[in-house]
Amino acid sequence: MTALAFDPLLPWAAVGALGALGLLAAAVAWWRGLRGWGFRGLAALALTAALAGPVLDSGIRRSLSDIVILIEDASASQTLPGRAEQARAGVDALAASVGALPGTELRRIRLGDDPDGTLLGAALTQALAAEPEGRVAGVIAVTDGRAHDPAAIPAGAPAPVHVVLTGQPADWDRRLVIDEAPAFGLIGQPVTIRLRIEDQGAVPPAIAGGAATLRLSIDGADEQVLAVPPGVVIDVPVTPAHAGQNVVSARIDPPEAAPAQLTDLNDTAVIQIEGVRDRLRVLLVSGEPHAGERTWRNLLKSDTNVDLVHFTILRPPDKMDGVPIEELALIAFPTDALFRDRIGDFDLIIFDRYRIRGILPADYLENIRRYVEEGGAVLVASGPEMAGVESLHLSPLGPVLPGRPTGRMLEQPFRPALTDAGRRHPVTAGLPGAEGAQPAWGRWLRMGEIIPDAGAEVLMTGAADQPLLVVNRVGKGRVALLTSDQVWLWDRGFEGGGPQLELLRRVAHWSMKEPELEEESLSAQVAADRTVTVTRHTMGDSAGPVTVAGPDGQTRTLALTDEGDGRFAASFAADRPGLYRLADGDLTRLVAVAAAAPREFEETVADPAALAGLVEATGGSVARLSDGVPGVRAVRAGRPAAGMGVAAPWIGITPRGAQSVEGTTRRPLMPQWAWLALIAGLALAAWLVEGGRLRGRVQDQG
Repeated sequence: MTALAFDPLLPWAAVGALGALGLLAAAVAWWRGLRGWGFRGLAALALTAALAGPVLDSGIRRSLSDIVILIEDASASQTLPGRAEQARAGVDALAASVGALPGTELRRIRLGDDPDGTLLGAALTQALAAEPEGRVAGVIAVTDGRAHDPAAIPAGAPAPVHVVLTGQPADWDRRLVIDEAPAFGLIGQPVTIRLRIEDQGAVPPAIAGGAATLRLSIDGADEQVLAVPPGVVIDVPVTPAHAGQNVVSARIDPPEAAPAQLTDLNDTAVIQIEGVRDRLRVLLVSGEPHAGERTWRNLLKSDTNVDLVHFTILRPPDKMDGVPIEELALIAFPTDALFRDRIGDFDLIIFDRYRIRGILPADYLENIRRYVEEGGAVLVASGPEMAGVESLHLSPLGPVLPGRPTGRMLEQPFRPALTDAGRRHPVTAGLPGAEGAQPAWGRWLRMGEIIPDAGAEVLMTGAADQPLLVVNRVGKGRVALLTSDQVWLWDRGFEGGGPQLELLRRVAHWSMKEPELEEESLSAQVAADRTVTVTRHTMGDSAGPVTVAGPDGQTRTLALTDEGDGRFAASFAADRPGLYRLADGDLTRLVAVAAAAPREFEETVADPAALAGLVEATGGSVARLSDGVPGVRAVRAGRPAAGMGVAAPWIGITPRGAQSVEGTTRRPLMPQWAWLALIAGLALAAWLVEGGRLRGRVQDQG
């Protein structure tokens, strides 16, 4: 290709000025009637052209091949029955058809799984951005049309975009959709799960509009069975039964119809609801003011989820100072309402250095004993009073306490230490400062001596290795006993202090049956690769094996490995998504394993709606592989880009005719001597013409 360009010898302003002067001179000559004015003007133009420096640019250009982008959707939804083979054969045939076109290159892109679903829009945008716009002749996407990033789909493309759908026209699917599910729920209070059944695709007439059977259960308990018509939103109440994770399993019975639905992976749903208490109600009964009372109060008041009722005996009733009985309390304390009528409203009752002085009648303490046996919790922190006749152990509450005092107080400094059971028990395991053989804690100064009950767990010891912290289960309830009132020394930082708040918090929350502090527990964690790690915590020397029941009903036995301090663990690979039941004796645990790409199975019927706007804007087409693999042919821009051939449909690409410049040459339009000769010749011609006219006038006068 050759083009005319300019390389001026002078600035363009000077060239223009000289050209204008030359033309002006020619105009003056014409006005004066000189016959050579035309040659004068041509000479001025030639001079101007010579100063402009006209040159010829010649380039060597090469034709470029057209590019066709072929996107293969290989996401999880393409593994549904029949689709993988169909898609693979279709992509191979389309690639071969494009490769047979002269001057055409193929860019083949494989789109795999992503946690966010099929990112078809991002793949299209990146593929178009990676290629020169002037060379893209067409885009072909072999997909089910389910794009989970519709906002990323480009509005247009430089060439036709064709969508080739996988699947069959008769495909259909029924799925369970959870519209709303709470993450938290109050224990014993119903919460609502909003759900619906949705039918997609060519639903067989035999079941179209028919109700589906929905089954719900919490933690594998008895199922709740409901009949739910498709398309109807229903609210299902469920009640968290305990603190911690409550696993709600919802599933629909697979419909019996021909052809069968595409998948049953979207027929189930697992909802995890964290059971929480409305407020933890704690009753703190202090027998007398003392230094450790504030420690308990600060602990309980620092927890915003605790409602604290604190009952302190400021003055013993047997003190003879003439004060009337009705004036002994700062306020009228509702002892009868608390210890008789509403005792069951409390989650924990703490007795802090309480003495039997007749303030609480025996029937009140009997009510507290029954409260423990029926599922309540009591924690006793004792001082010197436990060794005397006013000890709480000699009251009707004594039979449920985890030890019996000997009547002896050990008045000597000691450093609290963990027992072997204490290193395993969740209440004391891993307390800060207890890592070495000797805990790095400050000393206490006194404690009471007790004889633990059979079955009670001694978690900490004090002076002379006597029990310091003892816990036990009584009936459905729990009791804990701290045989010293010196925990406040840690709070004051005596000799470095200790983890008093963490210890007291754990004791209180274990008493209130918090799941993370259960000494016998079974838990599971699911990794991204569907590896399930099972952890068994026990106070025993061995645990397991754990029985694992999969969603298909098959069971396996999992041997556990001892990891020390009462922890046993093992892992297994979940071979399919669904709900797995773990069992070790009376302990059971449900764990949900999601599909590798759960969004891929929410909507499974092939649908090109997400790409319809792009197809229409580019003049492309939508075809189905079930109708045959379309052929690929070249068509001119503006002509239909799809049609039906003799044997099969066809789709078209538009050749772009792109070229690249590989080199250029530049040469003057005329050499300088030729310009000089031209200018001189025109000037001479003007002189000769004008000179001949002058001679003619002289001859006429003679």
